[in-house]
Amino acid sequence: MPLPPIHETMILIAGLVAVLSTASVTAGILSWRAPKPLSPTLTNLTQRINAWWVMVVAITVAFFFGHAGMTILFALISFAALREFVTLTHSRRSDHWVLLGMFAIIIPFQYWLVWTAWYGLFTIFIPVYCFLLMPAITALNGDTERFLERVSAQQWAIMISVYFVSHVPALLTLNVPGFEGRNLLLIAFLIITVQGSDVLQYIFGKLFGKHLLSPKVSPSKTWEGLVGGLAASSLLGALLSFLTPFSPLQAAAVALVACLMGFLGGLVASAIKRDQGVKDWGHLIEGHGGMMDRADSLVFAAPVFFHTVRYFWSV
Repeated sequence: MPLPPIHETMILIAGLVAVLSTASVTAGILSWRAPKPLSPTLTNLTQRINAWWVMVVAITVAFFFGHAGMTILFALISFAALREFVTLTHSRRSDHWVLLGMFAIIIPFQYWLVWTAWYGLFTIFIPVYCFLLMPAITALNGDTERFLERVSAQQWAIMISVYFVSHVPALLTLNVPGFEGRNLLLIAFLIITVQGSDVLQYIFGKLFGKHLLSPKVSPSKTWEGLVGGLAASSLLGALLSFLTPFSPLQAAAVALVACLMGFLGGLVASAIKRDQGVKDWGHLIEGHGGMMDRADSLVFAAPVFFHTVRYFWSV
């Protein structure tokens, strides 16, 4: 698959580097002027910025390897996210064959379907065939203790960690007239707007937040943060319309829908963590928690974004 036009790629990379460089310099100045030892807030800020540098570099490297790089990268993300999900949920010895199949069969096969652009099977392999076979295998083992809880956790694990996430590299399989060879930029648009929305919602919440949205699920989320973040991320989407086949107005609308779904995905992920009694999914990324703590907003956004583009712009 050909790479996108070099000038668009360089503009995108330069913009990301400029934003992260500004954040690093700002954090450095704040840390230099602050009394020692540094406050937990400043320490966490520095850790988060450093983690973003690592993530942006990883995505950029995968970006230049095109279809193969993106498919492998998100397969690894699914593997890490699934591991975190399985670690947090209850399982028994009789589940081991199902768990092994989730890692050794489902992830490779789902991403092979993405690689080969086998859309028909890609969309039903997990939510139909895996959903039927997994509980059947568990039942054959004869262990019925907490059966429904275990099966439900396994099914949700592969839906969230594998099926939904795999829709990101699946964007490369779409045929958008007049946009040939540039589908990688759709992935960039999705990640920047959705992840940017997370940051913007946090900023607006800290500046103007007064009315809690769902205090029992996520005490830090406010209506002001949500509305302000969605409005700002829609504007960001319009500004990034040059990366897409969308007009500025269409890009704003698509970004709004994707970021709203991203917010809902984050809320569902928070509810799961609350249910399991943990703050973070894991400790893979310093300052960010686990892989799912970073990918949770993409979980709901990716399939909606994929099918929106496929329905309205693809042939």
